[in-house]
Amino acid sequence: MLSITAQIAAELKVREAQVQSAVDLLDGGATVPFIARYRKEATGGLDDVQMRELEARLAYLRELHDRRAAVLKSIEEQGKLTPELRAAIDAAPTKQELEDLYLPYKPKRRTKGMIAREFGIEPLADQLFADPTLDPQEAAKPFVKAEKGEGGEDFTTVPAVLDGVRDILSERWAEDAALVQSLREWLWAEGLLQSKLAAGKNENDPEVAKFRDYHDYDEPIGRVPSHRALAVFRGRQLEILDAKLVVPEAEPAPTAAKTIATPSLAEGRIALHLRWSHQGRPADDLLRKCVAWTWRVKLSLSTERDLFARLREDAEKVAIKVFGDNLRDLLLAAPAGQKVVMGLDPGIRTGVKVAVCDATGKLVDTATVYPHEPRKDWDGSLHTLARLVDKHGVQLIAIGNGTASRETDKLAGD
Repeated sequence: MLSITAQIAAELKVREAQVQSAVDLLDGGATVPFIARYRKEATGGLDDVQMRELEARLAYLRELHDRRAAVLKSIEEQGKLTPELRAAIDAAPTKQELEDLYLPYKPKRRTKGMIAREFGIEPLADQLFADPTLDPQEAAKPFVKAEKGEGGEDFTTVPAVLDGVRDILSERWAEDAALVQSLREWLWAEGLLQSKLAAGKNENDPEVAKFRDYHDYDEPIGRVPSHRALAVFRGRQLEILDAKLVVPEAEPAPTAAKTIATPSLAEGRIALHLRWSHQGRPADDLLRKCVAWTWRVKLSLSTERDLFARLREDAEKVAIKVFGDNLRDLLLAAPAGQKVVMGLDPGIRTGVKVAVCDATGKLVDTATVYPHEPRKDWDGSLHTLARLVDKHGVQLIAIGNGTASRETDKLAGD
């Protein structure tokens, strides 16, 4: 808990004691508006904006803390928790990075890679990746099984065994946290958000026409404005638009034979991360197939899903800020038009606070009068208010609702 308060204090650039006081009040059931208005002395003057950020970060970091503890417990129960892995998990700053680290150890359904390992194919996968000069066809023969497994698992042929190698390596690489994170950041910088009109939709339909701008649209995903991102997601939810992440592709070499598939840039980045390249060795074709399988089958859809979630989250944050700014402008707009207004904030012991705003809403004067208990300076208060009315040409008086508001209303009437 101390580390969470320290982190929030650093992010908000306030003292840790201020954060701790705010956390105690929130945990005690106090709301953000209440704390910002009535407990400033306890929090050292944290305003409503800081309190909102503090509340959101507190919830996020507590969830991260609880999830981190659950992940460590799960891996420790499996007997796979190393000091290096513990340090990496403790240092993970976000939920997504924590889940990336946990992925290889997360209990999951029995996969093809697991089945291949159960049937003893993993040593072959390790051999071929470590030494691509080995002939896969010959190296696989000792791993061929005489008959199928009880569940129908078939490793009775060399091609089936090599498929097992592909499944083992592609699953292993797809669970490499560093690789997944680097691909995600690369595509956030280089990928495109693309949307098209869904098949079978009539462009002239009024509901479909609302999304006309996105019937054939693409834009770099990391630079999509929030309103356009939310429009695309809304159109997809209504099944009017099809949206996808477009991955940068390498231009094929002019002299390349058409029968040879050009590896995608994503596959190239995977190969670079693995420090492997196709050099014409006997196992290189198989390894290239494993790299392609890693991207096309294991990572492409999950990466698109992660980036779409990030785009939506960022867009919603911007949208909420825009809505908040618009609401603020609306609430601060002059309800009676361009009038000079004197506002009275009722109070007994602390007096009635007075503020005068000109026709543009600019504050031009303030005062405090004490017409009520204990001073009972009714005449002096009338004199002060009359002077302000005369000085600034006050046209309207606004009286706040609260303690002594009825008495203050009588004062304004006099």
